[in-house]
Amino acid sequence: MKIEQVRWDNTDAVALRARQRAEIAERYGTPDSEPGVPPSQTDIAVFFVAYEDGGSAVGCGGLRALGAGTGEIKRMYVAPASRGSGVAPRVLLALEEWARGQGWSSLRLETGDAQPDAVRFYTRSGYEPIPPFGPYTESDNSLCFERPL
Repeated sequence: MKIEQVRWDNTDAVALRARQRAEIAERYGTPDSEPGVPPSQTDIAVFFVAYEDGGSAVGCGGLRALGAGTGEIKRMYVAPASRGSGVAPRVLLALEEWARGQGWSSLRLETGDAQPDAVRFYTRSGYEPIPPFGPYTESDNSLCFERPL
């Protein structure tokens, strides 16, 4: 498996994000469950795609700068058939290493109450619950986490 930094508009990145949004829409019963402004090419500092050895794109994740040395994990996703194979930890490691290289001191994220798998993954990865931040303060479904780098 290899993790590659790609442009936001990379074909594989676009396809993986579309799959992530479809899965989220199914879990929450609405196509628009995201509080705040969706990430875009103009506000994502870095985006990575994970490729299995055969070249298929199987996971992704990006970072949005929040300021004061803090970033937010956005669009973290692993294709269902590749879950449990180590893709997510490798993408997360790439994001954390990139953030450290930028001098960032912590990463935050928001996930929802219908995503217990994400909560388990992030807590196992050292992320601890924090009060909702930014656009998530008014969301009843948001669960927020942070990890010092």
